[in-house]
Amino acid sequence: MSAPDGSPVGAERSIGQLFASATTEMSALVHDEIALAKAQLKQDVKRGATSGGAFMVAGGVLVFSLPMLNFALAYGIRTWSDWNLAICFLLSFAANVLIAVVLALIGVYFAKKAKKSKGPQKVAASMKETAGVLQKAKPHPRPAPELEDRSPAAIEAVARSSS
Repeated sequence: MSAPDGSPVGAERSIGQLFASATTEMSALVHDEIALAKAQLKQDVKRGATSGGAFMVAGGVLVFSLPMLNFALAYGIRTWSDWNLAICFLLSFAANVLIAVVLALIGVYFAKKAKKSKGPQKVAASMKETAGVLQKAKPHPRPAPELEDRSPAAIEAVARSSS
């Protein structure tokens, strides 16, 4: 098993190696948080597009189907009930408005869902929290190397550990 920089776990690492490792990990964290923000924005855009599409369908149904549906429905009601033709046309119009209202309510539902989404705000708060933790981080205290042993092997070991 090895550390992110490739050195074996438990081996003494220099300040430069620790800093390089921390920089690499911080960079990876920032990239991951940016990817998360992009994914959440994509989801919000998708919800907004669904809402807009539902509103467009509601408008299309109301505008393009009114003449054909009104005539067919009105004459159908007239044939079935022998009511006045004007009342039959009013009933067919009411049916079309009811369909448009249902589709508009679907659009409102998805618009509210997209508006409530706090994806990017959550990511921004997480990044601020990470930056705050890193600013408060203090290095772990290390025991001072013993200077009593001045043999060449001890000097060489200290030189290797500090480079």
